[in-house]
Amino acid sequence: MQNNTSISARIGLWRAARLERHGVPELWLLKKAKQYFSRSALYMILFALSFIFIFPFIYMLVTSVKTNADLNNVTVNWIPSSIFLKNFKYSYTILNYWIHFKNTATLTLIGTLGHIASCAFIGYGFARYKLPGKNVIFFVVLLTMIVPIQTIIVPSYMIYSNLKWINSYLPILVPTFFGYGLKGPLFIYLFRQFFLGLPKDLEDAAKIDGCNHITTYFRIIVPIAKSAFLVTLLLSLVWHWNDFYEASIYASSFELITLPSKLSLLVRYVANPDDMYFEAATLFEAVKRLDREGVINNAVLMASNLMVMAPVIISFIFLQKRFMQGIERTGLTE
Repeated sequence: MQNNTSISARIGLWRAARLERHGVPELWLLKKAKQYFSRSALYMILFALSFIFIFPFIYMLVTSVKTNADLNNVTVNWIPSSIFLKNFKYSYTILNYWIHFKNTATLTLIGTLGHIASCAFIGYGFARYKLPGKNVIFFVVLLTMIVPIQTIIVPSYMIYSNLKWINSYLPILVPTFFGYGLKGPLFIYLFRQFFLGLPKDLEDAAKIDGCNHITTYFRIIVPIAKSAFLVTLLLSLVWHWNDFYEASIYASSFELITLPSKLSLLVRYVANPDDMYFEAATLFEAVKRLDREGVINNAVLMASNLMVMAPVIISFIFLQKRFMQGIERTGLTE
């Protein structure tokens, strides 16, 4: 009898604790239902947004393997009747892929090296040293981020023309070694935010050990800033690789043209093959020949897009984990 009373008391205490924690059972179920529906709605919104961003890539991938018959067949939308990989062979030919790949890789790697070397140095200076007018100078640096390149392209072109730098990579590469160039101010801001988060005790300890400013930077600061360097590396690689505006203006000769510039010209050719520009353009001989054979179509254009994007996509796949970790540590998420 006593044991039964003890068990009943325990059950009563358990029910009281459960009631205190969850409230009336009906209200608890209603609360759980609201949480379930709100979470489901959130997932649906995130899925819809993800689909909006990934839809162009899916469309590009599906279209790139379609035959000409599938393109003209209104009943074929997402599943091609056959996988036609020759579109990539045609794309390789009309893009002069290997030649322009080497041009793009050279421009991208040197430009990225310039940004990493200069922007880290400048960002460290803004973060650690007290200079007259430092805040004003930093404000001007940030201000240049919102100035469209199109607004200064004419005076820039005139300056580089006087220096005889046109039809070379110098107008694109030299500014990167001075903290400017493509998105340079953003990288300076990124490094500054990262270095501001480091304790100054590191530099103080290095000074006690006899390190000067340069030695402290290279031996102490640079090894710690791997995450900031990785973020800058990937962003600079992507932006330099994808840039065709400056490259098409400053380096438009066949020997220097990059893949994005060639792709832009290819789209322009498909839209208007009678353009006078293409009459004298020797780099479009292969395009004209394949066009006469009826090979150039939307599938080849999509395949060309994928081939231009492929190096960037592969780089991001291998570096995405470290890239996201670096983003969390550099201040871009603040």
